[in-house]
Amino acid sequence: MSSSLEQLKAPIRVELSEFEQRFAQSMKTRVPLLNTIMNYIVRRKGKQIRPIFVLYSAGLCGEIGERTYRGAALVELLHTATLVHDDVVDESYQRRGFFSVNALWKNKIAVLVGDYLLSRGLLLSIDAGDYDLLQISSRAVRDMSEGELMQLERSRFLDITEPVYFEIIRQKTASLIASCCAIGAASAGAEKDLTDRFHAFGEKIGIAFQIRDDLFDFGDNDSGKPSGIDIKEKKLTLPLIHALKQVSPSSAKEMLKLIKSKTPDKEKLTRVTAFVNENNGMEYARSVMTQLKDEAFALLGNHASRNDLDMRALVDFVIDRKH
Repeated sequence: MSSSLEQLKAPIRVELSEFEQRFAQSMKTRVPLLNTIMNYIVRRKGKQIRPIFVLYSAGLCGEIGERTYRGAALVELLHTATLVHDDVVDESYQRRGFFSVNALWKNKIAVLVGDYLLSRGLLLSIDAGDYDLLQISSRAVRDMSEGELMQLERSRFLDITEPVYFEIIRQKTASLIASCCAIGAASAGAEKDLTDRFHAFGEKIGIAFQIRDDLFDFGDNDSGKPSGIDIKEKKLTLPLIHALKQVSPSSAKEMLKLIKSKTPDKEKLTRVTAFVNENNGMEYARSVMTQLKDEAFALLGNHASRNDLDMRALVDFVIDRKH
């Protein structure tokens, strides 16, 4: 049975509180409008999975210190910037059950807010001389942008193969979680080989994290109902990619034609979900997710410590979550 998020936060409650104070401080500005928006963002914090990965990784490699808090704030600033920009690109007016920044203040202001958050993260590292942490995070931002663009390009033609899918999600999603683990390790004084190992660990967990999201689309969630967001946006994810490989080329072509068509969303979702289930798409995706978790734990090694157990519980939470 996996731990709850509150249980996961309990061992680092003091450190997380310290991080939250520093993160809020890093968002302060002398521009009244910007300050209002920053306060709005800070009050609507998410699960804080990424800062928790930073803190846990640091704890496994040494002591949580000033550099760790700055590293966690850097990651959260960059992550928040990407979410604000994503909502503009996706024309999304809700984020975590609340109005998005672009819904309340329009696109132009939202884009500028995202740029501001990015600059705050960069300056936080530069002013403190955390160039190694900045390098790790900057590579993640580059990979995230490339992954998004690759997905947009391939989605137009619906020709995403399994290797291409893994490369897209490695860049788009896993790169940031990988950077969290590497930044946590580096902030605690880990040597390069150990920091690289934590990066590889985070990358595998990040890929599994995205596969977990992909499964939600086909009903593997709290409600048991398919969300169908990926199908609506014509995105090919692992359960569907695998299912398409199990049938004849003509059947696969027919299914892709349905996805591209203007068939009503509800009917399309029902047919595509049934197709994925009939051809073991979800079962296959779950098996890949489990394999990635095992490979990640092998990289982590056995520290025989409370910190090690906490990190493993965090990974289980990320992979077993239902929402």
